[in-house]
Amino acid sequence: MADGEFCVVCGRSDRPIEDGLCAECFVARTPLIEVAEDPAVTLCAVCGARKAGERWVPSNAGRFLGKEDLQPFLRPRPDVGIRRIEWTEGESGPGTRSYRGEAVARFRGSERTVPVALTVRVDAITCPSCSRRAGHFYTAQIQLRGPEGRLASGARQRRARLMSAWDAILPEARPEWRAALSWGEEKPEGWDFFLTDTLAARNLAKLMKHRLGATLKESATLYGRKDGHDIYRVTICLRVPAPGGRERPPSGPSSA
Repeated sequence: MADGEFCVVCGRSDRPIEDGLCAECFVARTPLIEVAEDPAVTLCAVCGARKAGERWVPSNAGRFLGKEDLQPFLRPRPDVGIRRIEWTEGESGPGTRSYRGEAVARFRGSERTVPVALTVRVDAITCPSCSRRAGHFYTAQIQLRGPEGRLASGARQRRARLMSAWDAILPEARPEWRAALSWGEEKPEGWDFFLTDTLAARNLAKLMKHRLGATLKESATLYGRKDGHDIYRVTICLRVPAPGGRERPPSGPSSA
């Protein structure tokens, strides 16, 4: 601060002055954080996925709006950095939710608490993946099988072992691969899993092959035509060796 500078509002000269104002008087006259106009979140009423542009992004938050949903609507000044923020939900109306935020922001070398008020429009619809699941639509099928063909009558324990292996590895898969899973069916031979995305099915099958020491075989059948192009459904068969029948590969990230 140059000698003789003082705040034109409060007259103090013992604080840093910029554009004729000390930080306290500047904050009193100018909001450090503003909010976007007409903030809105589009989420799937079934799975909770969020719509970002033309894409749907999986989310475990359900209908709860958290900081990942709310913070993108904040518009801090260029010289303001938001360190953290705590949100409290207030009154909600038809299709809207109100929130009060307490943001810890850094401005002119010091941190201060900045209150924020936000009302968000919430559009709850059904995402395409859930719509397809509801209609049992699928583009790919993963068949989980033992080393032989049809299991003998009463082989429920062996089918349960296959499902346990699947459930143990599934959390390792990427969220977008898991999101493509539509439904599963128990079969005499093992299990069938139906997916709404072929690339996700292939990647998931590769992960299972690597972790279970399974063999993988893929085939395709013509399903129909769209815009002059053939549409195929892919079937991927995974054959899992019997316990002790073959050493499992070492644990680690899949190359899928």
